[in-house]
Amino acid sequence: MDRLYISSIGIEKPLDRSSYLYGIPAIRQLEKQRLVFDNQVSIFIGENGTGKSTILEAMAVGSGFNAEGGTKNFRFSTNETHSPLHEYLTVAKSAHQKDGFFLRAESFYNFASNVDELDKGGGSWRIIDSYGGISLHEQSHGESFLSLVKNRFSGKGLYILDEPEAALSPARLMQLLCYIHDLVNDDSQFIISTHSVILMSYPGASIFELSEKGINKTDYRNSEHYRITRDFIDKPEVMYRYLFEEKENLS
Repeated sequence: MDRLYISSIGIEKPLDRSSYLYGIPAIRQLEKQRLVFDNQVSIFIGENGTGKSTILEAMAVGSGFNAEGGTKNFRFSTNETHSPLHEYLTVAKSAHQKDGFFLRAESFYNFASNVDELDKGGGSWRIIDSYGGISLHEQSHGESFLSLVKNRFSGKGLYILDEPEAALSPARLMQLLCYIHDLVNDDSQFIISTHSVILMSYPGASIFELSEKGINKTDYRNSEHYRITRDFIDKPEVMYRYLFEEKENLS
């Protein structure tokens, strides 16, 4: 891929100082310097509340996607809860994609419902046929996620995924990695927010860690997610002793 579909993001106009957005260090950092993407797979990690989903949502809306998910053709809205960050964020695009999708775990049910509702209109073709032919509601949550990626993501596209691991077992996450790899080889770009050390392990991915210090690029094995998971798996009894004794000391 010579050029990425999204090459950088930044905030050009001053944030409202009274907004909760200004209290998020990662977002304040975007006021000072643009975040440059240099890889077909970019992964956002960090604790809850550090701004991962907020930034991905603003990036998706700024790229023309529906705030609740879907392709650029979807315009359903069940609850206007998305942040105003997209009004400040500028998204630099260096290539035109043929395909694209914004997948967010928390509103995937609403997206699946919208597909079913649109097909009730009795058009000449069924939308669900582009998603495997079976209602996404008639599959398990994990199966519907993978069916979406396998059947709807057609390549040469921009795919923004917000916590896709929510419905997937470790084995299914590895299957998702295979689908991502095939699409990357077909000139696609992925920007993913995740807590999954399996997804983070994608070879060569650029990992951006969000924290109270802002946004910092890190290596897979140097990330806090990896270190905590490794330590827990290696010696869970030590971690239990530390966690439970600490809780008793606080009580």
